[in-house]
This record gives sequence, C-alpha cells and structure tokens, in this order.
Amino acid sequence: MTASSALKTDRYELTMLEAALRDGTAARRSVFELFSRRLSGGRRFGVVAGTGRLLSLLRDFRFGDDELRYLRDEKVVDAATLRYLEDYRFTGTIRGYREGELYFPGSPVLTVEGTFGDAVILETLALSVLNHDSAVATAASRMSIAAGERPLAEMGSRRAAEDSAVAAARAAFIAGFGATSNLEAGRTWGIPTMGTAAHSWTLLHDSEEDAFRAQIDALGAGTTLLVDTYDIRRGVETAIRVAGTGLGGVRIDSGDLPIMAAEVRAQLDELGATGTKITVTSDLDEYAIAALAASPVDAYGVGTSVVTGSGYPTAGMVYKLVARQGADGGWVAVAKASADKGSKGGRKAAFRILADGVAQSERVLVADGFEELGVQEHPDGRPLQVTLVDDGEIDTAYEGAAGTLAAREHHHRVREELPVRALALSKSDPAIPTEFVDVA
Repeated sequence: MTASSALKTDRYELTMLEAALRDGTAARRSVFELFSRRLSGGRRFGVVAGTGRLLSLLRDFRFGDDELRYLRDEKVVDAATLRYLEDYRFTGTIRGYREGELYFPGSPVLTVEGTFGDAVILETLALSVLNHDSAVATAASRMSIAAGERPLAEMGSRRAAEDSAVAAARAAFIAGFGATSNLEAGRTWGIPTMGTAAHSWTLLHDSEEDAFRAQIDALGAGTTLLVDTYDIRRGVETAIRVAGTGLGGVRIDSGDLPIMAAEVRAQLDELGATGTKITVTSDLDEYAIAALAASPVDAYGVGTSVVTGSGYPTAGMVYKLVARQGADGGWVAVAKASADKGSKGGRKAAFRILADGVAQSERVLVADGFEELGVQEHPDGRPLQVTLVDDGEIDTAYEGAAGTLAAREHHHRVREELPVRALALSKSDPAIPTEFVDVA
C-alpha cells in the first residue's frame, strides 16, 4: 500500500478519461465547479470545510507502480490511459471559498480549471472531502451558536470510521469546537485534546470512591469526575469528599439534563464547591444544547451528532462542467438542464454583499470567460474566492495545523456578518439569497 490518494475515486472518472483520450477531447481546456444546489435540512447557511485536507490529498494524487498495476490487472483502462496516468500531475488552477467561509445555494465553492483529462478525475476526491467536512462543520457551527460562550468538545470518534473521525474533529474545530478527544486530530491538525475517564474506570474499582481517588492521584484535583455511574447525588457527594471543594469539574452523561444540571449545581454549592464546573454529554445536538441555555452548565461534550452532521451527513455538493473551450479557442458556457438538477453555466466571481457589516446577499457574476468578468472586486461586496492552486502549485498557507487555525479564525469573523435570522435553528429558507448576474 502507498500514500497515494489517486484510487480514492470512482471508476467512471477514468473510463471518461480513456474515452476523452481516444477522441481528442482530453486536452480541451475546461472549468469544473463544485457547488450545492440547496442547503441540507432547511438550514440557513452552510460552512465550507475540508479545503486544506483536499489540497494535501491533491499533492498525493499520483499513480505509482501499485496503482497502475491494479488498473492494468483489473483492465480498468487501456494502455494509452495508463501511460497518461503514469505522468499525471495536476497542473491547472483551483480557486475557491476560503475554508471556514459560509456558503449558500449556488455558491461556487470550488472552481477547477485545467484540461478535461486533468480536472475530471478530481471529482470524486473533491466531493468526498468537502461533502463530509462541510456537513460536519455546518452542524458544528449551529451547535457553537447554540452554546454561546460555553466551550464545546468533540468526542465522536467511536461513532465514525477511523479516518472520518479525524476529519470530523478538524471540521468541528474550524466551526467553533474548542477541543477533541481524538489524539490523531491533535497530532495532525494541532487541535487541543481533552479526556479523563469513562464509566469502565469506575466499574473497574471496588467502589466509586476508590475510582475517584485513583483518578485524582493520577490527574490531580483539577480533573473532571464522571458522577453518574450509579447514583448522581451520591456520586457528587463522594467526588467532593475525596477531591475537596477545589475539584475541577463533574460530568453528567445521563438523565434529564436540565433537571440534573440544576440539582448538581445546587448540591455543589451547598458543599462549598462553587467553582467546580459542570460538563454535560449524552447524545447532545444543537437543539439539546439550546434547551440547556438557561441551565447551570459550563461545558458540553458532543459525539454522534456532530460527526454525522446532526442528521445530514453530506452537504449535497456536486461537481459539474460549467465552461469549456470551443474549436475556435473561445470559451463556451455549458450547463446541465435536468429537472431539479440543473446547473448554471459559465465562469463565476462571487461576492458577499454587506450593509453596515451585515450580509444581504450572495452575488455571483457569471460569464463565459474571465476576460468578460473583468473586475475581480465589487464596490459593495467582499470577494469570496482565493487562489488555492496556481498552475499546479499548491498554496501551503491553507494546509496543516496553521491552515486549520486560520480557517477557524476566518469562520468566526465571517459568522459575525450573518443577519440575526440566520442564527435560528428552525428550518427555513437560506439566510440570504444568491443572485446571479450575467456579465456581457
């Protein structure tokens, strides 16, 4: 096995390439666009995530000996296509929304320009990364809004595939979560990690008190003790008796959380542990977090819901050819016209139109070619697209731990532009409209 990402793709990408090499269209300059026709689940905005991961995977999109041998042995493509893939390097240009940016229906989230042959085979990889990560980030951002100033920790690794768990932790961090339980996410992306003990730790010991004492001996009194293995009230009493009133925190993972949080807060205060924090977990989503807004909760831990997009595990993005060069060398806008699955042809330049710092609309200028688009700025709007890959050269500023942190900071800035109606959790139309403006 190699580190190549080239076979993380669908077979038809390569069979299209083979056919294009046969009829001479593989070298035709083309523009592909990744976008979402609608927002999943009646949500009011989406969050772009996965861009930094995609760029790193693009660097590893190489057909080495192992990949070529598999394609040859399985007779996936012919010899001419194998020779093309042997030398494959993406040498085109990719522009797109910055990671952490908000998107709306029709937003040109990613624009890939190159030859048809070079660009078409990136479809599956681009969609698998951005559909997953953007779904997680959108759910995480809604949870972050519901939590307000209270910290959120991602702890859903056991509810996702091993690689998806790391990607989900990164997406959640970008969208507002402050920590993850996943150590690989911490190592790879620089995300703060957290975690103390599960119920098995308490059950291992002869008594809850023994378990608490051993944990405090190992981690200090600033640790967080899980108090609901047996009886919560007795667990809180034991925790303070063992750790003293300087105990860092207690965690509640079951029961009617608003009621339990109020009772535990009252008990802690009665025992003199007024500084001991309360963390709640137990199948939280954005709605449960919002319902706890008035409760004496200090922090949340979210698992299943965040790593699965809170019921919408894909962002529903698609990757479509929107422009190509014709026989005369001029650009031609192309679009899919299928019912409910149409696309908007042409190259695009996107701007967030603001009034007094509040987003009013997504304005997308459309033309056959960039020469018609002309100006890359808009007098009333913030430009949304940046160059991620320039003639095959990847901008490393968007990769790694530094790129992840920059995406998180960008998301927090642009979320402040949302109108108040965008912050509601109920299903509705997108918070702002997408306006397409044809440029002659």
